[in-house]
Amino acid sequence: MNDDYEIVIGLEVHVELKTETKIFCGCRTSFGAKPNTQCCPVCLGLPGSLPVLNEQVVEYAVLSGLATKCEITRIGKQDRKNYFYPDSPKAYQISQYDLPLCHSGHVDIEVKGKSKRIGITRIHIEEDAGKLVHDSEGGSLVDYNRCGVPLIEIVSEPDIRSAEEAKAYVQKLRAILLYIGVSDCRMNEGSLRCDVNLSVRKKGEHKLGTRTEMKNLNSFVSISKAIENETLRQIKLIESGGTVVQETRRWEQSAGKSVSMRTKEDAHDYRYFPDPDLMPIIIRDSYVEELRQSLPELPDERKAKYIKDYQLTVYDAEQLVSSKYLSDYFDMTAKKVKSPKTAANIMMTDITRLLSKEGEDARIPFISDDFARLADLVFLGTINNTLAKKVIEKMWKENLSPDFIIERDDLRLIKDEAYLSSLAIETVGQMPKVVEDYLSGKEKALQSLMGQIMRKTSGKADPGIAKAVLLKTIDDLNSKQV
Repeated sequence: MNDDYEIVIGLEVHVELKTETKIFCGCRTSFGAKPNTQCCPVCLGLPGSLPVLNEQVVEYAVLSGLATKCEITRIGKQDRKNYFYPDSPKAYQISQYDLPLCHSGHVDIEVKGKSKRIGITRIHIEEDAGKLVHDSEGGSLVDYNRCGVPLIEIVSEPDIRSAEEAKAYVQKLRAILLYIGVSDCRMNEGSLRCDVNLSVRKKGEHKLGTRTEMKNLNSFVSISKAIENETLRQIKLIESGGTVVQETRRWEQSAGKSVSMRTKEDAHDYRYFPDPDLMPIIIRDSYVEELRQSLPELPDERKAKYIKDYQLTVYDAEQLVSSKYLSDYFDMTAKKVKSPKTAANIMMTDITRLLSKEGEDARIPFISDDFARLADLVFLGTINNTLAKKVIEKMWKENLSPDFIIERDDLRLIKDEAYLSSLAIETVGQMPKVVEDYLSGKEKALQSLMGQIMRKTSGKADPGIAKAVLLKTIDDLNSKQV
């Protein structure tokens, strides 16, 4: 990356709402149904059909706005956004233009130990388009099941300056939406996807560069890789004397690059106008206040509690609350353990590692009581972190209690001083050169000796006792030689 340039990023996050029926008709929204079995004249935009707004869509959008500190528009409307795509049967999309339901909000993120506030320009409601399915012979089929599935589009200010910040922002948004229950946010199913608007400029400049938009990124890896790749592409283009063109691009994950799709449209190209078939959206103050009171504890509130009550680091607290499932599981565990901080440390290492291997909807296979007991065994020194890793992996596969596994597989820490002393004497005798290095002031030599003792005990030696007997053995040997 060229350090002379600054990246300017704004994100448009599209979120499918968790309603049972579509935004303007009674068709179901179930994912994975047979193609074209969940559509009707309304979502296909056939002549004579009339849309009727699903009230729960408004409720979920307002909840999302309140959870992201937005102001709520009291008198709004819906607009027709005119464009022709093969998967949009009406040749227009019902969306919102100048009066979005929510506006002027923000979310706070943590990146590299620093907090940053990312502004939210607007949150508006709209209908989703269909889905093109490309066959092996070069043709394309259209599945209209997704037409009319309710969306909110969350548009950020151009406040993001790196791929890390973009990822942290989307993770925080996803966590908030899961906490308030308006979407399942399954990125692998397209329930949450992201468009990246990106430009570069020389550091110190105030004028924005020409931006490109990369569409429909549906994983954190894709978001990060696409931003890094597009940034390099634009910088190389500028440095070689070329000009960045305002365009829409598609990220191809398998190829690791983006490709041009079409020239980017501006708002006036869509010829927005109020939808004549839909009434204005009137939102009462009492309605907003009722929804505000219904909000659950949000990620930032839990984060503050974890830092204050459990002495977690800012980073650990942020990582825990980024997953509602993990945070809920930790809350259940924290009520039962002697040291919530110990439990959090294990969750952030071993638990997250095992969950990440099993996909987006993976769940911990053992109850929080068993996990609390494991954390207590670590805190009390019965086992160390190395042994805890082995125990957790066995719990994961066998769903047995930690005490049973420790007894069955002999995984307790060895605290017998006489036994460890005999190992220390043996190790010192086998590694005289390393002992000599330690006595000459090379502290790393002691680590090598300790590593040998740990290997002899399969990692079960109590580190504190083993180190003490090892140092005594070396001192005794040195005294005799002197």
